[in-house]
This record gives sequence, C-alpha cells and structure tokens, in this order.
Amino acid sequence: MKIEGHGKGLTILIGETDHWHHKPLYAAIVERAREMGMAGATVTRGIMGFGANSRVHTASILRLSEDFPVVIQIVDAPERIEAFLPVLDEMVDEGMVMTWDAVIEKYVHGKSE
Repeated sequence: MKIEGHGKGLTILIGETDHWHHKPLYAAIVERAREMGMAGATVTRGIMGFGANSRVHTASILRLSEDFPVVIQIVDAPERIEAFLPVLDEMVDEGMVMTWDAVIEKYVHGKSE
C-alpha cells in the first residue's frame, strides 16, 4: 500500500484502564482499525496528563497512578477516517476524539518475503 497527498489524522485520548468488552480499549481500537483496513495505528502511553475531571494522572513516585493517559494516532485517507468515527463513537465512553488535516509525504512498507 502506498499513500501520498491529502490525508486525515485521528487522535484518540483515553485512559489506560478503559476497557471494551473485557479488553483494554486501546487494544480493541487498534484491532478494529486493522480489521477495517486502516493504514496503521500507534499507541503511546503518557507519563502525565489530566482530562475533563481535572484529576492528574502521573508516573511520579510520589503519586502512583494506575490510569495513565493513552494516545492513539491514526493517519489515513479522509474517507477511511470518516468511516471509523462511528465505530469510535460506540467504543469511547470517556475521552477525546480529534481529527485534523494531514499531508502524507510518504507512506510505504518493505516488500514481503
């Protein structure tokens, strides 16, 4: 698959302990994106953050949090991102879902052996 040009980015902010059908929500989102043929997804675990309730989640030794912030990033063609939004609406009960315009300069993968 090769993608270049106008694209759309998707950022999902959730908590590490959020679940969907007895599975970590971040894992369920990535699996669903893969099933829908999205170009790829990356999950990053944050070391500090707060959300709508203003409760700080941090990796500080003095304040051990069990619910670190998690960021999921996906960039793909605009129509694929738009098709994925209703899925996220069903899955994400608490958090933030953002889209943004992207210019994909290069997206290629190595040849399969």
